[in-house]
Amino acid sequence: MQATIAGKTVADWQASHPLLTPLMALRPLSWFNPALAPAAEALADVGLSRADVADADARLRRFAPYLARVFPDAAASGGIIESPLLPLPAMRAALWAEAGLADGGGLWLKADNLLPISGSIKARGGIYEVLKHAESLALSHGLLREGDDYAGLDSAEARAFFGGYRVAVGSTGNLGLSIGIISAKLGFQASVHMSADARQWKKDLLRCHGVEVVEYPSDYSVAVAEGRKQAASDPRCHFVDDENSVNLFLGYAVAAERLRGQLVEQGVRVDAEHPLLVYLPCGVGGGPGGVAFGLKLAFGDAVHCLFAEPTHAPCMLLGVYTGLHDDVAVQDFGIDNLTAADGLAVGRPSGFVGRAMQRLIDGYYTVDDAELYRLLALLEREQGLRLEPSALAGMPGPLRVLSETQGYRQRLGLSAERLARASHLVWGTGGGMVPPAEMDAYLAEGRRRLTA
Repeated sequence: MQATIAGKTVADWQASHPLLTPLMALRPLSWFNPALAPAAEALADVGLSRADVADADARLRRFAPYLARVFPDAAASGGIIESPLLPLPAMRAALWAEAGLADGGGLWLKADNLLPISGSIKARGGIYEVLKHAESLALSHGLLREGDDYAGLDSAEARAFFGGYRVAVGSTGNLGLSIGIISAKLGFQASVHMSADARQWKKDLLRCHGVEVVEYPSDYSVAVAEGRKQAASDPRCHFVDDENSVNLFLGYAVAAERLRGQLVEQGVRVDAEHPLLVYLPCGVGGGPGGVAFGLKLAFGDAVHCLFAEPTHAPCMLLGVYTGLHDDVAVQDFGIDNLTAADGLAVGRPSGFVGRAMQRLIDGYYTVDDAELYRLLALLEREQGLRLEPSALAGMPGPLRVLSETQGYRQRLGLSAERLARASHLVWGTGGGMVPPAEMDAYLAEGRRRLTA
């Protein structure tokens, strides 16, 4: 008897949703969202507001003196967790030449691989959620009072207080690094439940920080489920729920207003005649979803956000395309969730993000591992920048838009003239903490792909 998914066989799903056939065959593809709606209408789907993002930003600013004191790499920015915006003229020239394109706008990198403390986009949401939890505990127990200098939390008294509480998370790696590092620094007992996809160096680094690492032979969803179950039995344990956390989402969303200031500094206009297209690597969806929400608040319909996933782990595309969201996993359709893009190796998407953002994301596309490695080496050759494989998922995005045949550009009024004035922004989600030997191995594989 054939297994069914939401009452239909796989063959039935393929008949009603033809994109599933190439998706199941692991072929790189693009899908531009027919349900996209104006930001003024669709932002209400999220259930969060501009004020919520401003509150998150204010909280991060309150903690900035503490972060600057305890993390040397955050001192230069005064404890503000932010990354540079980098132009990529040489990479643009190489990509456009490969595709035979004469024009189509400029190319930029939002270098979250260089974020302080944990070297990935997860330093935004992950650290924010732990700080919010710490603030709540400290205020309710009189350790902090309104108006205090939060640098005072760098004390034996504060660490002893937080040591009576636990923080836990399930992760493929980068979220675990951000949660573990900040939790341990504050004094919390920290546990990170790691999936089989997690790199050994990430586990080793966490243990060096005094974090308990619990390893599973299964994928991300199992690690999250087990972590959640164990935390539920301990009332003094805060579980960071990557699949459903509003606090993670808001921590990521803070990036948008900061990016607006960076674009102004670089002389980049963003409006209807100068569109901004942003390409976000997507795992479970919290990071790209939060960033995209902030971007839509900041720029409205002048910004266009696309999610990029590995061909072997296209969980968000699958969830949104079928309308099943977190009621479906890639394994249900015979897709193995095995990819070199360990940060994106997620089989089941966030139902919260998928439903909240389904009318705000312009499109989704998939990239195979060979292309991720090739682009990794190409970026290092052309710009001297080093990202981990998963962070390169955004790089093919401009070419997917400029070559699409689904009527997306016409439908949104993205004429050749407008696209010539566009800015394409690739979100560089991680790589800043990759050990040199590991990065050398990535580059060796990428160079092999470049010359193949």
